[in-house]
Amino acid sequence: MLTDIEIAQQAKMLPITKIGEQLGLTEDDLELYGKYKAKIAAEAEQRFSTKPDGKLVLVTAINPTPAGEGKTTTSVGLGEAMCKMGKKAVLALREPSLGPVFGIKGGAAGGGYAQVVPMEDINLHFTGDMHAITAANNLLCALIDNHLQQGNELGIDQRRILFKRCLDMNDRALRYVNVGLGGKVNGIPREDGFQITVASEIMAILCLANDIEDLKQRLSNILVAYRYDNTPVYARDLQAQGAMTALLKDAIKPNLVQTLENTPAIMHGGPFANIAHGCNSVQATKLAMKLGDYAITEAGFGSDLGAEKFFDIKCRYAGLSPDCVVIVATVRALKYNGGVPKTELTTENVAAVEAGIVNLKAHIENMHKYGVPVVVAINQFGTDTDAELKVISDCCEQLGCEFALSEVFAKGGEGGLDLAEKVIKACEKPANFKPLYDLDLTINEKIETVAREIYGADGVAVTPQAQKAIDEITALGFGKLPICVAKTQYSLSDDASKLGRPSGFTITIRDVKVSAGAGFVVVYTGNIMTMPGLPKKPAALSIDVVDGQITGLF
Repeated sequence: MLTDIEIAQQAKMLPITKIGEQLGLTEDDLELYGKYKAKIAAEAEQRFSTKPDGKLVLVTAINPTPAGEGKTTTSVGLGEAMCKMGKKAVLALREPSLGPVFGIKGGAAGGGYAQVVPMEDINLHFTGDMHAITAANNLLCALIDNHLQQGNELGIDQRRILFKRCLDMNDRALRYVNVGLGGKVNGIPREDGFQITVASEIMAILCLANDIEDLKQRLSNILVAYRYDNTPVYARDLQAQGAMTALLKDAIKPNLVQTLENTPAIMHGGPFANIAHGCNSVQATKLAMKLGDYAITEAGFGSDLGAEKFFDIKCRYAGLSPDCVVIVATVRALKYNGGVPKTELTTENVAAVEAGIVNLKAHIENMHKYGVPVVVAINQFGTDTDAELKVISDCCEQLGCEFALSEVFAKGGEGGLDLAEKVIKACEKPANFKPLYDLDLTINEKIETVAREIYGADGVAVTPQAQKAIDEITALGFGKLPICVAKTQYSLSDDASKLGRPSGFTITIRDVKVSAGAGFVVVYTGNIMTMPGLPKKPAALSIDVVDGQITGLF
């Protein structure tokens, strides 16, 4: 079989104006970035605002494994399959980060014959949104340090500056840095650090903002530091929000592209789900619901991270009520959760599937707690056997959710027809969506609720540093915000080595910070880092340009 990039480079794309026409968008609604990419103007969003909403489908997954689950591939294939059935489906996906593209994971535009194109553009610079977010973030940092240099009128305590610089690349050497070195003219020396752009509060703000005025207001509310007298300093105190908004004026507009089968796809925003809230922009999702009868969106990593934050943060702020949840799993991943090493996952092992299916059960039960119908999609491989698949179908039947096989990687939309039928059927069932916790709970109570109900923990251990931070955040008036837990994606617990469905553990909270502009409290567990590093053999080593064409991208 051809590689992902070879398949993408052979795609017969339609001009993006033709894709827009399918949705009722005119040329005036689109700001073209070449022939196959466009931004959707704010005026178009306003024009469709009174149109009834289509059904909202969330695609999530079990905990990721080295075997891969194919969540984005399934999302894309589901959209292609629905369109093949004559349904008007629109995808609403996240933009890839350069960190994973050049690291381990690779790109985030799907795979095989279920991809979003132009794949190379999407996985690299796309329409420049990531660069704009990086620039806005670092402008605020430059203004903070300049304020210190110019006399520090606000009395900022340089030891308590909270806002970090960012870069959309895995670069562990920048996690902790000293800035302002080299004498008086080069600034005030202090400790600083970088995080990856997709973990920046600016990214979260862009994805949760309803429009450009909301964006500016949220930017102004960023808590950047404390004064020597322990009072807070916000971005508005530095008069930073106007210039930051100017840098994000185009980035806030959703991007329109297409799948290999010319299904419309809106890609916008890209926060990680293990260290941020893991969902594409509110604007993109709402627009997809207005433009299509079915809007298919996704949330990063497993349902314990992305889906929980989608429900408890994004849906709460955006007023969304999902109609169906698709949980993606593979036989190989379940065997891995059952203790089988990666090298032996292609050999039939029913006992391992039976042992590992506890992970899938946990995710199904967790999604049911939100009151939304569930469909399990098995991303099928040629090595899967009937006996192994029967274990999964029996499990789904016992837990009262639909089960479908998906072959979209190999067959595109044709391979997702069964899944599409099950999803359409599930969307007709009554959904009684409700968030997991009430905002009136304390921060500690919210953490405890998520830890027990979603992760299956016995309880929570809060370090003195974290509790002090919680007390400060509550005193500032932010105790009623939802929480955003930064946790390993590989386990339901905060220990990546605990596969399956761990029990008898506590979640350790080492630090807590408020993202006042985004509107949530970030809770850090275990050793999770906001600036990843590259692996021993990064994907970057295989990427090249040969005869004018990019190779090795996946």
